[in-house]
Amino acid sequence: MRREPRSWLFVPADSDRKVAKALASDADAIIFDLEDSVSPANKAQARGLLHELGGRGDGPQRWVRINPLGNDRFREEIDLVLTGKFHGIVLPKAEKGEDVEDLSERTGNVPIHAIVTETPASLFGLLTYRQASPALAAMSWGAEDLSAAIGASSKYDESGELSFTYRMARSLCLAGAVAAGVQPVDGVFADFRDEPGLLAEARAAAREGFTGKLAIHPDQVGPINAAFTPTDAEVKHAAAIVAAFEADPHAGVLAIDGKMVDRPHLTQARRVLDRIQ
Repeated sequence: MRREPRSWLFVPADSDRKVAKALASDADAIIFDLEDSVSPANKAQARGLLHELGGRGDGPQRWVRINPLGNDRFREEIDLVLTGKFHGIVLPKAEKGEDVEDLSERTGNVPIHAIVTETPASLFGLLTYRQASPALAAMSWGAEDLSAAIGASSKYDESGELSFTYRMARSLCLAGAVAAGVQPVDGVFADFRDEPGLLAEARAAAREGFTGKLAIHPDQVGPINAAFTPTDAEVKHAAAIVAAFEADPHAGVLAIDGKMVDRPHLTQARRVLDRIQ
């Protein structure tokens, strides 16, 4: 099992066909969705389908996105996660670290992936995850629910790029996750037919510091995995930096391939090597 999934693939938990297709994909993690993609009338059916799943096996990590804290189905969804068939729980509409604490009190050591920018209030609580439960494993951001909650007519500006509010939410998620010492996961790319656009966005996210990305269609998994897998050249360069500092542990600055590198470069190099384990 990968330390940090590159691709986190959502799948509606009420569709046998879609669940089977997701499990057969190359996604590092599957998020079985009991929230937005499942209608209220199909919630019970979705829980029943997940109860019937076999054991975890050697395939992708299995996570369950529950409904927000305090919903009427909360107890049943938690009981489902605690069957041992799933690697972790995805908490939507988290607003602060206390939400993770509340959930972890009910789930013990089950890892939690919190979606942290879906309400206006959530944008003011990104640093509080630094004091959250050790169960917190990942943080991701979302613009769809946020734009609806704010009352925006669109989350894009006239050039087609994300408006400032949503770029800010994305950056705050990245900084908040790194401050908390958990995986920063980029949000979804809605047009699953636009592979070049997805690949460009995922590569940009990787450059910025995200180490994974949410997906909404199996066809998005390949480009996401490629974008978040270091190239052979990147691995070679990172290994050279680490080896140089191990050979001269008291050095502050060293020359690698004709360029000067210092301790921040060593930190970055170690993160690159961590991503291939």
